Amino acid sequence: MSPPSVTRLALLRALADGAWHGGAELAQCLGISRAAVSKQAQSLAAWGAPVSTQRARGYRLEGGLDLLQADRLQHLLGAVVPAGGIELFDSLPSTNSYLMARIAAGHWPSVCLAEHQSAGRGRRGRQWHSPFGRNLYVSVAQRYESGPAALAGLSLAIGAALAQLLTGLGVEQVSLKWPNDVLCGGGKLGGILIELQGDTQGPCWAVAGLGLNVNMLIADGGGIEQAWNSLARASGRAWDRTGLAAQVVEALLRVMHTFPETGLEPWLPSYARFDGLAGRTVHVDWAGERVDGTARGIAPNGALLLDCAGRQRQIWGGDVSVRAGDGPAV
Repeated sequence: MSPPSVTRLALLRALADGAWHGGAELAQCLGISRAAVSKQAQSLAAWGAPVSTQRARGYRLEGGLDLLQADRLQHLLGAVVPAGGIELFDSLPSTNSYLMARIAAGHWPSVCLAEHQSAGRGRRGRQWHSPFGRNLYVSVAQRYESGPAALAGLSLAIGAALAQLLTGLGVEQVSLKWPNDVLCGGGKLGGILIELQGDTQGPCWAVAGLGLNVNMLIADGGGIEQAWNSLARASGRAWDRTGLAAQVVEALLRVMHTFPETGLEPWLPSYARFDGLAGRTVHVDWAGERVDGTARGIAPNGALLLDCAGRQRQIWGGDVSVRAGDGPAV
């Protein structure tokens, strides 16, 4: 989906309070005709923002939007992110791609968030569904003196930290699917994407991107082909996205700052607590081979451990699915 236009973004922000706004008021505010307001309002449904209209009252965005607040986010993260270290955008193709481009250009970025991604990516280049102003799309960059090999298992440590955080906030049935999916009640809640740039022996940069479904509801999820969940659906309430974003960024930074010294080892017990594959019979499509076996957790190097007819194998990548009849599909 292409990024929203400047006019469409301005209309979204004008309607974000969830109140009624007259057509003449919006036309004057946006500098367009009332007919153009009507046309733009009709198009907002595609961005997860259905607008109600009434002849005498004008336009209203049902439920409003809890937009991220840059000043508040900087205040909440002031102890861990220096002033100016947080960048917030209405729309980007991808927060990860933005930080990777900044690094390539010689800048030293830190944290990037967007209300919407037009080309958000999951593993293996898959598109990440990104309705405007409903979820969290955040990336954090960290420079390391070591090479990429020292960061094996970083996404698993981040997943364990995120599962701990969400469980501590009262979210139930959080689980992890190796290597980088966060689930809730069997549906996908979020995904982690690590990208690396630099020399094989170091130094290098790591960019950790996270897409987390927060206030997305059924009406926002059209076109998603797999089972999914959101914090709002799981808890029955809307979430303060700015407050949550601050906690998520702090958790990401904590893991990324300490990982070169600690590695994955301290996170193994936590990962095991939330491991959604352990003990289940799975199929893995890896390097052109289909591997069947029973998942037995993860190794300290981040590999998936499989019991294949009594022989243990370590799997380093690929697509994992649970065999039909062996519990909910993940």
